[in-house]
Amino acid sequence: MEKRCGWAEGQFEEYVKYHDEEWGVPVHDDNVHFEFLILEGAQAGLSWATILKKRNGYRTAFSNFDPEKVAEYDEQKILELIEYPGIVRNKLKIRGAVNNAKRFLEIQKEFGSFDNYIWRFVGGTPITNHRKDMSEVPATTKESDALSKDLKKRGFKFVGSTVIYAHMQACGLVNDHAIDCFRHQEVM
Repeated sequence: MEKRCGWAEGQFEEYVKYHDEEWGVPVHDDNVHFEFLILEGAQAGLSWATILKKRNGYRTAFSNFDPEKVAEYDEQKILELIEYPGIVRNKLKIRGAVNNAKRFLEIQKEFGSFDNYIWRFVGGTPITNHRKDMSEVPATTKESDALSKDLKKRGFKFVGSTVIYAHMQACGLVNDHAIDCFRHQEVM
């Protein structure tokens, strides 16, 4: 049996699959970046397991993570989402996601893609860490601090440095798989 990062051991099937197939894999698709911005923002104060279980609900609620469609959500749509049981029904997080879609489109216009923008914060190459276990992983880094600060300056919501570091891990800007995890070498 292959060894995984401790946080993925003994979890439900979707959680293990997320670890084995997605977490830490470098992302260059703007819609995937947008998806994780919504999901990581929704996670703030909650467990990733909670969000992962609602991922399909988020996919439905947020137009398959299409930022152009989400940017057009009006007050009526926001009120519908607040009542939608398939997502975390937090008004501020839902409004933040709609706001972030608008800001996301602005970044795409300025940089050609969100991908071009975000990868600048790691010099265009994933940061590969060599940690023995998750207890060595910081909640934030200088790179997540810089990205968070820039996103906030651009008007994004729910993009604190801890949320952004989680985004960087999820989207492969950082490889934080433990060195004895079978995925550490694979995502490099």
